[in-house]
Amino acid sequence: MDQQVAGQQTTGEREEGEGSVKESSVVQRALTAGEGLKTIVGEEAISDLKVFADEVTLMVNREALKRVLSLLKENFGFAMLIDATAVDWLKRGEPRFEVVYHLLSLSHRTRLRIKVAVASTDAWVPCICDIYPNASPYEREIWDMFGIFIDGHKNLKRILTYEEFPGHPLRKDFPLFWQPGEPVEVEEEKNDEW
Repeated sequence: MDQQVAGQQTTGEREEGEGSVKESSVVQRALTAGEGLKTIVGEEAISDLKVFADEVTLMVNREALKRVLSLLKENFGFAMLIDATAVDWLKRGEPRFEVVYHLLSLSHRTRLRIKVAVASTDAWVPCICDIYPNASPYEREIWDMFGIFIDGHKNLKRILTYEEFPGHPLRKDFPLFWQPGEPVEVEEEKNDEW
């Protein structure tokens, strides 16, 4: 039975005498894929490999993204793109954004998260629709909500807001109390009632 320990999920398997938690076979498979990718594409393409709560995350450089995703799909069995989104880390500084891809290997029952750091002054990632055809609506949402340009996308237009919508609503600097018809100002308004 799984346990929840200090915010991290464990498999409940413990080594004799030490009391430490063994990593699950799912995490081991994802780690093996990550380490295998490092040897194929090089250390500079994958800047970090993290494990938290039985989930593996690879930090990939933007220039290597398409090659890494192709290898994961063809050589490591991650044939399914579950989701793609972005995160705005405004207060953290540069790189401000992270574009996040969630992959699934049905044959190995393993999930893998790929993150790409993107600076606000150069906010773009390559289109991955040629690798994962279902990426199109996710990439359009990233463009619409965050304003991160998807280079090479054949139909890059807004998907959740109308074409004339000013700004990108999931950016942290989008005004909290914006109303249609008003100009978008980058400084967040302060409400003294709160």
